[in-house]
Amino acid sequence: MVKGTSLRGFWSSRLAFVLAVSGSAVGLGNIWRFPFMVGENGGGAFVLFYILCVFAIGLPIMISEVMIGRRGRRNPIATMRIVGEEEGSHAAWSLVGVMGIVAGFLILSFYSVIGAWTIAYLGHSLAGSFSHLPKEEIHDLFEALQANPLKVVVLHTIFMTLTVVIVGRGVERGLEKLVRFLMPALVFLLGLLLVYSIVAADFARGVEFLFRANFDALTPAGMLMAMGQAFFTLSLGMGAIMAYGAYLPEGTSISRTSFAVVVVDTMIAIVSGLIIFPIVFASGLDPAQGPGLLFETLPLAFGSMPWGWLLGPLFFALLLFAAWTSAIGLLEPAVAWSVESHGLSRRSVAIVIGVLIWALGLLTVFSFNLLADVRIFGGTLFDNIDHLASNVLLPLGGLLITVFGGWVMCKNSSADELDIGTGPAYRTWRFLARWVAPLSVLLVFLHAAGILSALGLV
Repeated sequence: MVKGTSLRGFWSSRLAFVLAVSGSAVGLGNIWRFPFMVGENGGGAFVLFYILCVFAIGLPIMISEVMIGRRGRRNPIATMRIVGEEEGSHAAWSLVGVMGIVAGFLILSFYSVIGAWTIAYLGHSLAGSFSHLPKEEIHDLFEALQANPLKVVVLHTIFMTLTVVIVGRGVERGLEKLVRFLMPALVFLLGLLLVYSIVAADFARGVEFLFRANFDALTPAGMLMAMGQAFFTLSLGMGAIMAYGAYLPEGTSISRTSFAVVVVDTMIAIVSGLIIFPIVFASGLDPAQGPGLLFETLPLAFGSMPWGWLLGPLFFALLLFAAWTSAIGLLEPAVAWSVESHGLSRRSVAIVIGVLIWALGLLTVFSFNLLADVRIFGGTLFDNIDHLASNVLLPLGGLLITVFGGWVMCKNSSADELDIGTGPAYRTWRFLARWVAPLSVLLVFLHAAGILSALGLV
């Protein structure tokens, strides 16, 4: 391996890398999952613990994943093999890359369906379908969408096509051009919605709910949820960050760029809460609505507020942009591996893999209608795909990545790649990467697998 050489080009600047990785990280987890988890876990205490976890767990793992990606300069599978052999370890570390690519493949298959729902709701909001509808009819609207497989398949196809087109164009012509437009557009839409929330919604109550620390409401299970959210929100463990790290030019600080991504991702999650909760409170709705907050509670709010005809489309356009940038990051590792391993054209590979993911996504579409009665291990087909990817492959991959970066890569290699010397900053990262992050992700993994609950620990 020639250090510093990438088979697939480079990001043109540090800003391009930050925008791309932020785009991959910022998604439904920030705008949908984070607010409803805050709502279910009492507000400010959860937020405070979540921010602590993001910087103590998420940041060191992200630094490790970017560092490994730039060291190997290949797709995640080849990178783990090359760097593992370079460090005198076993080539079997390539299996970590395999897990990441498989996890991304599985996640994108149902992520695209949620993207399809988002397109449908963008259409509903543009048509004014939420206007003055009672709660029951908005609930029925979502159930009707899930029960209409043809409509969802069409929208699922549109979403996957948009994703494939961008990834097929490569690093500079596709990924970088899109994120240079979408990320500023996403921030602009967030800004517009935040202004409305400040001026016209119950902003003071939303701020109090989001930042007032009620530690009595933060249970051990809630703390583990905060750990898991800190890990999942940064797109760690699925190969996307490693793949993007392979494009990072020499001389660009891994620690500073990773820190910038974590700050952007965290700020967008918090701003999303500052938008959603004031609107929820102003409409007299329940902030602890749970997953229905996105597709049932907020449409009810948009349908009854004075500027709902404008805010609804803005919100769902924001959500679609966030989902699209994340989907691109999920597809990239599999495409990069196929191009490097088989010498095929990037466009052809993107189309083939996109079609395979689209086909797997049909299982999620049909899990809510035609195959709703099919149960495996007590769950629908969608439940099983989600559980395997989110609760097994991702945390296991993240755990092994941080173990690899902190324990397998020698001090000289990691210090050389991070280029921050061996002073306090390096020692802090190394301690977090070797001890705090692995143990925390292990707890998240055991909690997700239900082992902690079975033992009566949460």
